[in-house]
Amino acid sequence: MIPGGVNSPVRAFGSVGGTPPFMASAKGAYVTDADGRSYVDYVGSWGPMILGHANAGVLRAVREAAASGTSFGAPTEREVAIAEVVCSALPGMQQVRFVSSGTEATMSALRVARGVTGRKRILKFEGCYHGHADALLVGAGSGVATLGIPGSPGVPEEFTQLTIQAPYNDLDAVESAFKRWGDDIACVIVEPIAGNMGFIEPLPGFLAGLRELCDRAGALLVFDEVMTGFRVAWGGAQRVHKVRPDLTCLGKVVGGGLPAAAYGGRRAIMKHVAPEGPVYQAGTLSGNPLAMAAGLATLEALAEPGVYERLGERTGALVEGMRAIAAEHDVPFTASSLGGMFGFFFHPGPVRNFDDARKADAARFRRFFAAMLDAGIYLAPSPYEAGFVSLAHRPKEIDATLEAARGAFRRAATR
Repeated sequence: MIPGGVNSPVRAFGSVGGTPPFMASAKGAYVTDADGRSYVDYVGSWGPMILGHANAGVLRAVREAAASGTSFGAPTEREVAIAEVVCSALPGMQQVRFVSSGTEATMSALRVARGVTGRKRILKFEGCYHGHADALLVGAGSGVATLGIPGSPGVPEEFTQLTIQAPYNDLDAVESAFKRWGDDIACVIVEPIAGNMGFIEPLPGFLAGLRELCDRAGALLVFDEVMTGFRVAWGGAQRVHKVRPDLTCLGKVVGGGLPAAAYGGRRAIMKHVAPEGPVYQAGTLSGNPLAMAAGLATLEALAEPGVYERLGERTGALVEGMRAIAAEHDVPFTASSLGGMFGFFFHPGPVRNFDDARKADAARFRRFFAAMLDAGIYLAPSPYEAGFVSLAHRPKEIDATLEAARGAFRRAATR
């Protein structure tokens, strides 16, 4: 009844084999499938569940909001409240517009960039996934990379001719692109920490270099923090790396597990968005009261002192433990983390871009994934996806995961 049996492609287990478990419920750090089997969950609905599943505060906020009505198609007080929190947290944001998905956020940000600059071209990085808008399905990561699709049928070549690609972490390639097309590049869009070709951090100076090149050419710098926003730190990767973009795209955590995303930036740029300006963007369910309630409750919990320190310690313990076990079994392996986000490759490292990521041992990943699933550990079913730890993951869940990893690394080490 559903293409591939799933409503988003990477869920289909195409790169790991087998049939995906159908989930029936979740609580804290665990998901439970329709057969009643529970797993320690490191997918976290692909990032939003930073407080853990079915968090009491979030559920209470959603119930209270639902009792007053599920959708109005009109302004609500919660939209203003969450906008104030988001704008106060992100250095690069003075105004924000809420939408319903990360794809909608990135698509809208690119339209604003083109409208403000009067230019046509955009520059993106190989392996960075920014949603499934036509112009962005070029060299994309995430499910596109998992399925081995270079682009997508249904996207006319003309729609992608204005999209320039460069390798991630390669400033020389970006500078060359600006020398060739600088007067026509509206923006550079980048995941400040890549999460859709695995977890790959920017090299020192990379983001600052993008900022400088954009300023020099009169282009805008767009950070896609759909994944990293409020996940790696309060205020996202731009606060960690101290680089201020012109526009930021958010999603996942800001919706608290409900469909919500956002884009925003400097007031001088956002004033071009309708109804204040001529760049049109709209959405019936934008700022939905249930999503705003869930997102606001999540951000309020994350604003408590010490939250990100605890989250980072737990994620770091997981990654350090996995590295140590891999070394015991003499398995080429590299892993890293920041905040509540992590990633690993069956590759000796370093992994700096999509070409490096594609050289990782896919067969070993499949064996490792299958062994972990058998042991009750639910990882992303793709070597090109980051993993997520929540505040509900306690030391006992981390210890159980590392115990399962010992057997999984043994299986991965076999040929």
